[in-house]
Amino acid sequence: MSIYRSQLSKSLVINLYNAQIAKLDIPYKDIFVETSFGRTHVVEIGNLEGKPLLVFHGGNSTSAYNLLASRFLLDQFHIYAVDIIGHPGKSAENILMPFGYHYGRWAGEVISALGYEKICCLGGSFGGGVLTKLMCIAPSKVERAVLVVPAGIDNAFPADTARMMVPLAKYYLTKDDKYVKEMAMYMALSEKVLKKDLMAVVKNTLDHVKIHPVMPSNVEMERLHKCKAPTLVMAAEYDYLFPARKVLPKAKKVLPNCKIHMLKGRGHIPPLHKREKQIIIDFLLEE
Repeated sequence: MSIYRSQLSKSLVINLYNAQIAKLDIPYKDIFVETSFGRTHVVEIGNLEGKPLLVFHGGNSTSAYNLLASRFLLDQFHIYAVDIIGHPGKSAENILMPFGYHYGRWAGEVISALGYEKICCLGGSFGGGVLTKLMCIAPSKVERAVLVVPAGIDNAFPADTARMMVPLAKYYLTKDDKYVKEMAMYMALSEKVLKKDLMAVVKNTLDHVKIHPVMPSNVEMERLHKCKAPTLVMAAEYDYLFPARKVLPKAKKVLPNCKIHMLKGRGHIPPLHKREKQIIIDFLLEE
């Protein structure tokens, strides 16, 4: 079953994907690797002489937008930006169960298919949940890990996120774009965060993709504890989905080699300050 509402919808999603990646205005390569879960698309980009870095995008989003939002990584790192299977993009449309460790197994297979025994990884939101699953199921494949507003460690109760569904329902009933903005504001908290590229992805997904409402489930802490890879966890103070007050203490307690950082005053779509971008770069470049 397709994740897109129609064949035209799929074309429009891919058109936006291609347009956004073209805005980077730097060379890149499309790679397709085979996994037991389905064919997976990876964008190879950045400094090909730099340290390899596997990047997982957020849920119902794309690697193209994620690369636009993560330009600060392109000069330093040899980036593999993977389209999460079953999400908008160029990977297979097979939807994996958010419970259990299917996403972790898939991610481990991607790393092997790219020719690496282990690699540095970065994941945000849903992608952070995928990375967390990987850290549980194949910890030896993770050299260093950066988790930004991640799912999978201590997700909020469904009741805490239900308010976001109200403007979503109103949009589907009315097709009034003001509800797209209202829903995005629930995650962004500030209009300054709602840039043109972000809003284009949000509206494109709402119009053309069958939304994934469920984030990767919380992992078993005893499994996560076995991951010895140096890990940086960044969570946002006012994130209603994965609140820092829950995520950071648990991450620090469970992960044996963990640094934590609160993104103060921000929500689930947190604009990173220059200092925080440098923290990520420095952490990943450590030996």
